[in-house]
Order: sequence, then structure tokens, then C-alpha cells
Amino acid sequence: MTHPLKRLCSIAATLLAISGLSPAAAQAPASSASAQAWPVKNITLIVPYAAGGFSDTRMRLLARKLTDKFGQPVVVENKSGAGGVIGTALIAKAVPDGYTIGSGNLAPLAVNPTLMTMLPYNPQKDIAPVILIENSPLVLSAANSLPANNLAELIALAKKEPGKLTFGSSGIGGAHHLSGEMFRDLAKIDIVHVPYKGGAPASTDLMAGHLSMMFEMGYAALPAIKGQKIRPLAVTSTKRLALLPDVPTMAELGVAGFESYNWQGIIAPAGTPKAIITKLNVALNEVLRDPEVIRQISDAASQAGGGSPEDFAQFIASETAKWAKVIKSANIQPQ
Repeated sequence: MTHPLKRLCSIAATLLAISGLSPAAAQAPASSASAQAWPVKNITLIVPYAAGGFSDTRMRLLARKLTDKFGQPVVVENKSGAGGVIGTALIAKAVPDGYTIGSGNLAPLAVNPTLMTMLPYNPQKDIAPVILIENSPLVLSAANSLPANNLAELIALAKKEPGKLTFGSSGIGGAHHLSGEMFRDLAKIDIVHVPYKGGAPASTDLMAGHLSMMFEMGYAALPAIKGQKIRPLAVTSTKRLALLPDVPTMAELGVAGFESYNWQGIIAPAGTPKAIITKLNVALNEVLRDPEVIRQISDAASQAGGGSPEDFAQFIASETAKWAKVIKSANIQPQ
């Protein structure tokens, strides 16, 4: 039987073929003169996820700020499907003239190259990184019914009862899952992965005590934490979160080398003129200093990005290498 992820990638490739989007079909990039004048018309910002979600909300905020800066409409288009693959492929295969850009996310750019065998794009060859927008750390929380009040007690319990404790996720290969696999590896414990069709049902089961623990996005975990329905033990960033100042990092608690984020940035098709990439990067660095943007990123328990296109490219490469190691160590089979 064909695995669902493999089937989705095949569907994505088929849709792209039907649409006529291929490297050979892409028009030549903008001339030097037109690149300097850019933008002179609408810019399309593709979000590879559904409307109303975390990525969509952030990209719509950025689109509004860029519209104000450039004096041209930046229009968000949601192209969801195949875990972000369809939308990311559309970005990669678009005409590299600066008028199609998009959201570049963890799974499509840094996880799927190892986890999937039929990607309709090559992140290293078909994507031009523009800027990292934000890192979103996860929170490791335990069910209130679990007899572990801190990370040390959780690890001790897992070692005492190998194969008994469970961790939930939104599905195979997501940040929730891979964070759990990294924890398993670095802490040298045997815990059981329970994948769900989305983060919400996993969170519900954690609150009900049907799961032992879960690595969850900060913004998603906060309501349950504030309501004391789950017990936060650690955060996956290198620094504590402003919204959870009393919750230490994994590294602080002795799990050396643990760092995990669900991140997103802005990307463009490879071949987009450097002058346009630079204009976008400068504008977005300014947007990331906007008080409204700072507040919304902070309120989501995320950390603002920034930096150069080269910084983002290096970050993507390091994330790809890190998660490839975790995927292979956990023997998660390519789909």
C-alpha cells in the first residue's frame, strides 16, 4: 500500500506538471533595470498552509507591512496540501522576477528532503532564502497525572519503566515528533511515539492523561499551561521564553545539545535577482523591528529572526543536517 505522505508528494508532482510549472518552463529573471525598479505591480506571497493557521496569520501581517513599505499590494495566496509540499513547490517553480515569494518552513525545507523520496523541488537548488522571520520553540509538558514534577523525574521514570511512557505528536516528521525523537536519543530513554492527525487531538489526550508527555508549540500550549491542565517541564530554545520565565530550557536541565524550533522565513524562486532579494531582506529586517510585529511574535511565544539571506541559507543547511541525523537515528523511514 502506498504511504499517505508518498502519495501526497506524487499528487503534488502531478499538479505541478499539469500547471506547466517546471524549471525549464520558468522565464528568465528580471533584467538589471527592472530589478532596480522593482516592485511596480502586485507581489504574490504564497503560504503553503491553510488560511487561519499560524503561518498564514504571520504572513498576512508581513504582507500588510510590506504593502505599506513598497506601495504595491502584497497578496497572500494559500496553497496548502501535502504538508506544505505543494505550496513550496509552486514557489520554487515560479518565474524568478520577484513577484512571487513565499513562506519557507521547517518541514518543506529541512525535514522532507530526508523524510520524503519524491519531492517535486530541491530546496538547495530551487529556493533562494531571503530571511528568517521567527523561531518558535516548543514546550515539553507532562500530563498532570504523571508522577514527575520536573525533567529529571521524568527521565528517571522513563528509565525505570522503559517503553511505557508515551509522547504525542501532530503526525510523523513534524516538530512535535522529531523533538520527541531527539529527546529519546539525547536522554537515552525508551518512550513510545503516538502520532495523531493534528496537534489538537494530541493536546486533548495529553490533558486527559491518555498521553504521558508532548512537545507542543508554545502558543498552542499556553492556554492549557495557564489553566493548569498540563505541567510544563522545559522549553526547547537556548533561552527561556518571556511568557514562561520560570520554565527552564532542556539544556539547563542537563540535556546537552537539545535545541528545537518550528520556524518560518521568506523565500523566493532560485534565480531571483540579487538586487530584489536584497530589497526584500532590508525591508523585512525593518518590519521585524516594527512594534506591532515584535508584539505579535512575542505573544505567540516565538522569537524574532532577521539577518541576511546568507544567514538564513546557513540556518536551513544546519537544520537539514540536524534533523537528518535524528530521522536516521530514530529509523524513521523515507516516505
